[in-house]
Amino acid sequence: MSEELTTFDIKILEQIQQDAALSTSELAEKVGLSQSPCWRRLQRLRDEGYIQGQVAVLNRRKFGESLYIFATVKMSTLTDEQRAEFQRKILATPEIMECHTIFGERDIMLKVIASSLEWYQKFIFNILLKLPGVQDVQSTVGLTEIKNTTAIPIRGARAL
Repeated sequence: MSEELTTFDIKILEQIQQDAALSTSELAEKVGLSQSPCWRRLQRLRDEGYIQGQVAVLNRRKFGESLYIFATVKMSTLTDEQRAEFQRKILATPEIMECHTIFGERDIMLKVIASSLEWYQKFIFNILLKLPGVQDVQSTVGLTEIKNTTAIPIRGARAL
């Protein structure tokens, strides 16, 4: 069973969400611990699954123009095999950055990165509409990105 998160654990998690490339000594200094206890806490947080992995967040604008398109999908009833095939194809499509099942009139929400609207139109016909069970796709194009973060609020929701 996981231990309850301490103030130091929370500080460590907040810091590495901002910069996972910090050395253990830099991290220890930022959270107010010596290096060895900081390293042990970091290892425990990894072992307990609080930290799933570390990645580099790339600047998509360095790779040319792109759009985020949010597509909602209406699905038909799928067999277990069709559902597995749908999931396999979603996972194998790098342009689909996120996929969520949702409540409401729609069943799936996708976040797609597209180089252009023309590219996306082809993507709809050649990829999305050929996925098992897809009946309809509605799309919304993101115009301005106001906030984009991977950091989760560790200290809990603030009172409004």
